[in-house]
Amino acid sequence: MRVLASDVILKIVLLFLVAMAVLAMFGKLRFPGAKRLDAARCPRCGRFRIGKGPCDCEKRGRS
Repeated sequence: MRVLASDVILKIVLLFLVAMAVLAMFGKLRFPGAKRLDAARCPRCGRFRIGKGPCDCEKRGRS
């Protein structure tokens, strides 16, 4: 039984699409630390704040 090249390419493409769909499903999951990450964002500019100090946008606004 001969296997055509187009059959192999079709199988590879289908496997790739299935793998992308599975990764997309895992990407939609919410993990327990997601709320904590949202709280670490600056309410003014949306950047992540590192540490407990003010964001850079707040520092620039004062000077």
